[in-house]
Amino acid sequence: EALAAAGAPEPPLPDAGDWSPAAGHTAGLRLARTPGVTAVFAANDEMAIGALRAFSEAGLSVPGDISVVGFDDIPAAAYLAPPLTTVRQDFQALADRALGVLLARIEGRARPDGLADLPVHLSVRQSTAPPP
Repeated sequence: EALAAAGAPEPPLPDAGDWSPAAGHTAGLRLARTPGVTAVFAANDEMAIGALRAFSEAGLSVPGDISVVGFDDIPAAAYLAPPLTTVRQDFQALADRALGVLLARIEGRARPDGLADLPVHLSVRQSTAPPP
């Protein structure tokens, strides 16, 4: 609804994958052939790495022609060319909350709320830019 209200076209449906660079590469090659795609938000940094390679092979400039954002902020993300913009989550907080849910379930208590409310941080690097 938000896209329609803004007059933006529906984006291509996301590709299924196994979270690997190879899956990101396959999706990236398809997206490189899709007119109007200006940005990709990959499910994780590994898939974003594969997409970066696919866009390079297709002759696209990141971020000049297409922006790429990953998720997880793996250590290698800062050392890619270009350095990958990515979303970092607090894995310790996630593990603590998941353990709380598991223990509550084992003990027959009500499930704690807030699993989906964990804060994240966008690490803006050089793989994103305003649309061309």
